[in-house]
Amino acid sequence: MPRRGLARKADGTPTAKTQRNFTDPDSHLMQCGGTYLQGYNCQVAVDSDHQVIVAVGVSNQPPDVEHLEPMLERIATTSGALPDVMTMDAGFWSEDNAKACADQGINAYIATGRLPHGKPQPPKRGPLPKDADERTRMARKLRSKKGSAIYAQRKAIVEPVNGQIKEARGLRRFLLRGLEKVDGEWHLIAATHNLLKLFRYRRSQHQVLMAATG
Repeated sequence: MPRRGLARKADGTPTAKTQRNFTDPDSHLMQCGGTYLQGYNCQVAVDSDHQVIVAVGVSNQPPDVEHLEPMLERIATTSGALPDVMTMDAGFWSEDNAKACADQGINAYIATGRLPHGKPQPPKRGPLPKDADERTRMARKLRSKKGSAIYAQRKAIVEPVNGQIKEARGLRRFLLRGLEKVDGEWHLIAATHNLLKLFRYRRSQHQVLMAATG
């Protein structure tokens, strides 16, 4: 995958400002919590019923916005269908992404800007301007009573999965180097996450059966 953002002259030769990581040349500088780290941009799609990971992706390009359509393809391949409803954070917002979801029958709720943490915005009432653009329409959709309730479910769907992987299992950094190997490691992490979910579900069902039969 081509890397953007490297300072080069017109003929392609590096400039004095060009930076390269010799340990992992495929990695890229990523913004994280107001700071920067050398790493990869990992995406994950999670189902709302069981916190099962249905698709993952890895890139060395920081913007999330360009990764939505490939993720939709992976979801369809893995699950055999696309979701009826899908929530996404502001990194995925663009008019093209909103249209791509609508064209495929997905009722998308994509944040158009950073939302106050733990403080949902009050519902927006009144008629929507006839000349409202897609961003305005999406922002109004998110601030409706129904939209606010649906988007609020994100913190109970995908955020716990991030916590389970990073905190409960202690997987806070990749052990391998190179985009292809990191992609394989991320898939392995997702697969073991799902196996743990399956194991715990089967065990809980067995305990219920044992309680019912005595």
